[in-house]
Amino acid sequence: MNLVTIGINHRTAPLEVREKLWYSADELRSVLSVIRDRWFSECFVVSTCNRTEVYGIPSASNGSLPTLDNLGQFLIDTKSAQGHVNRSHLYLLNSVSAVSHLFRVASGVDSMVVGDVQILNQLKEGFNLAQDQKTTGVFLNRLVQSAYRVGKRARTESHIGEGAVSISYAAVELASKIFENLSKKSALLVGAGETGELTARHLTGKGIGRLLIANRTREKAEELSGPLGGSAVGFDQLTSTMAEVDIVMTSVESQQPIITSAQLFDVMKRRLNKPLFVIDIGVPRNVERSAHAIENLFLHDLDSLLGIVDQNLEMRKAQIPKVNAIILEELKEFYAWYSSLEVNPTIADLHSHFEGIRRGEVSKHMNRFSSPNDRELLELVTKRIVNKLLHLPTTMLKNDHEEPDEVKRKRIHILRTLFGLNNDAKKDS
Repeated sequence: MNLVTIGINHRTAPLEVREKLWYSADELRSVLSVIRDRWFSECFVVSTCNRTEVYGIPSASNGSLPTLDNLGQFLIDTKSAQGHVNRSHLYLLNSVSAVSHLFRVASGVDSMVVGDVQILNQLKEGFNLAQDQKTTGVFLNRLVQSAYRVGKRARTESHIGEGAVSISYAAVELASKIFENLSKKSALLVGAGETGELTARHLTGKGIGRLLIANRTREKAEELSGPLGGSAVGFDQLTSTMAEVDIVMTSVESQQPIITSAQLFDVMKRRLNKPLFVIDIGVPRNVERSAHAIENLFLHDLDSLLGIVDQNLEMRKAQIPKVNAIILEELKEFYAWYSSLEVNPTIADLHSHFEGIRRGEVSKHMNRFSSPNDRELLELVTKRIVNKLLHLPTTMLKNDHEEPDEVKRKRIHILRTLFGLNNDAKKDS
């Protein structure tokens, strides 16, 4: 198997280096055909913030095998990344190592965050783009379908994708544990920055009943809340709004607390001491620490959320052996299919070779049989003889899935050499 992978990822380079080799969809459209024409018969590229990887089948007709020196340098030059990215940041994988690597990527085992659920969609996007550019073929189509199956099995047969591993999602997961049914609850999100936006989307994804968003710039709150079906409130309405909701989440960049203990004490009086859950994910903290002492106010900060994240990460890592077992199963199945690419043509050539001999001999002696019935019988008997002679070798070639790939290739090579099948192929061509 001559699959080659050349790339850069979070294990070989920091973000400021990796981002120099990130390719947009438009950039990939312009370079894919160039990469294929220079080095491959089939290829596709996956490019995310954590990795850029080229997968391809080297083309014998191109006369140049892909290496770190040529294809790697091409990637660097195309992105004008000289002086930022060098050869030490790149890696090259071949054959089973390349297939195994792709399966580990698809399953989330090789992600910066173990069990990353986004990578499978990113893999699909990269491959679909290559299909649109017509740079893929039979081998990569089957390989990527196997990778999709690995990713799906990893998520359905293990827990590697479960549990919050980002602060914003951990905050929402904590809220969903506090309340069994978020659809009957209301939440106030304070802050519409990047973390606030992620938190808002997670809340919506969990089915929050009512979402209110407050931000220093009201327009930003309206911009975020609108598409999510929420409502914007003014910063000057924090106290009155907190008195009405079940959950308050804060994510604001501020050197001083934006919600004071006195403010929350007033909120709790308005609520008649009905419990309020406050989740503070601001750095520095958005809520005064002394608010912990207020009765029926349950305040969680970044430290408690980090504990949830760490626990979930450990749970995901514990699933890696189970996912590795899935990868091994799919590797065996893929290799069985790959081996059949050599087995089936060999079986066809073998039958064609024997059939040619049979026809030649029958043709030489057909004139000795004057009766049409005798000639028909001669055809039937000689065909049966050939079929019986080829039955055992055909069966053995088809049923050798448990043998090492190297043993299969040797057997096929010996058989083709013994019967001159390679010579026949040359004559036919």
